[in-house]
Amino acid sequence: MKNVNKKTISKAEFARILRKIVGKEAVLTEDEVLRPFECDGLTAYRQLPLMVVLPAVIEEVQAVVKACAKYSVPIVTRGAGTGLSGGALPLENGILLSLTRMNHILEIDADARTARVQPGVRNLAISQAVQHLGLYYAPDPSSQIACSIGGNVAENAGGVHCLKYGLTGHNILQLKVVTVDGDLITIGSRALDSPGYDLLALLTGSEGMLGVIVEIIVKLLPIPPCAQVVMAAFDDVERAGEAVAAVIGAGILPAGLEMMDRYAIQAAEDFVHAGYPVDAAAILLCELDGTVEEVEDQIHKVDEIFKQQNSTRTWIARDDVTRQRFWSGRKAAFPAVGRISPDYYCIDGTIPRRELGKVLTRINELSEQYGLRVANVFHAGDGNLHPLILYDANVAGELELTEEMGNRILELCVEVGGTVTGEHGVGVEKLSPMCSQFENSELEQFHAVKAAWDVDSLLNPGKAVPTLARCAEFNAMHVHRGNLPFPNIERF
Repeated sequence: MKNVNKKTISKAEFARILRKIVGKEAVLTEDEVLRPFECDGLTAYRQLPLMVVLPAVIEEVQAVVKACAKYSVPIVTRGAGTGLSGGALPLENGILLSLTRMNHILEIDADARTARVQPGVRNLAISQAVQHLGLYYAPDPSSQIACSIGGNVAENAGGVHCLKYGLTGHNILQLKVVTVDGDLITIGSRALDSPGYDLLALLTGSEGMLGVIVEIIVKLLPIPPCAQVVMAAFDDVERAGEAVAAVIGAGILPAGLEMMDRYAIQAAEDFVHAGYPVDAAAILLCELDGTVEEVEDQIHKVDEIFKQQNSTRTWIARDDVTRQRFWSGRKAAFPAVGRISPDYYCIDGTIPRRELGKVLTRINELSEQYGLRVANVFHAGDGNLHPLILYDANVAGELELTEEMGNRILELCVEVGGTVTGEHGVGVEKLSPMCSQFENSELEQFHAVKAAWDVDSLLNPGKAVPTLARCAEFNAMHVHRGNLPFPNIERF
């Protein structure tokens, strides 16, 4: 390495500084040990970092960040690496700050229904730790067995039950954050509200661009006394979409309302044997929870609505074993699709529910136009779409074609009144579609917020918010090739 920054420090010298802070074994510099950190869940884009640093306590994070600020070394913070938008993609000239060693549940307050946790704690581990108290943590991404709560906050993750219980931002009370100067600040409070600007909402979903999250207080909820699932099969995807709108229109708020199309159904059934009807064009999974009386009443109403919407058959999971089996296929949909295609590209857009049928039809048309299969897995109740474009990265030009089709789908989401992301974040993946959704004046405000927190743009630079120059080029060409912000990123 020549210089990592304007103050002319060598890689070896900077590594020695960091090892004095976190210990010799917690600074990784050799290519072979850096390789597992070269990408997050969006494996199409890869880049080895300058080095990986693994702090164990807040004070080490502060000292590392101060050292990086002193020598102008960029920082990309990483959780479990399960993100799907390239938000944790490393930089060639920057450190990757991995928080996986900070994985302890520090405090459980059953009376206040809160837990204070470090950012490396797994999402599912929170619910497992408080289950004996009759409590759980509601946001449940499909990757909850592996994803970390710090990453969930950074991306404002959701899950199959976010329709009723909200995203991560609705389920946290307080953050401790290390600023780019190495200061430790507390945002939010244990109370339901706190004075001043709502910085808690600003930091949630900020994708590591404003600070390093080092501690979180999450809300806990009582485990519902009863939960049941209705599964309905349809011979037409549009009819399934109309059924979603009918359920919500009837004033019913399910705990979760998910859709899968034929490709996703068949892949999931072959993988986990959830009992799905493999001949269906689409299925809906609708979970109702609450008291036994509430659930019985709503189960009956939803069953009737599905039949009125021309479902071919319905099933009711009246025991927890069957309920978990129905959900197992949906939770395993992404890895299941990975078994039927060499590669897949997961899109994450959100649309008004009334547009679901129209958008599904258009996605099918794009699939035919581009010659690429699409497996659709949706958080249908809140309009969050996850079309999985199946491709083969070993075929020349197929990744670029897939990126172009993905951008077309996200543009379609914006056209019908939606947005380019629902829960996966922007990262590097959606920088071009962001130019379709936001005007220059809006992007300028985003950049102003970034500068207020990180004037030298050392925290996750080049992610989430496109430059005005990029958008000018994008709009002038109106060609979507998934261009990356860093020319040294390898594409596989």
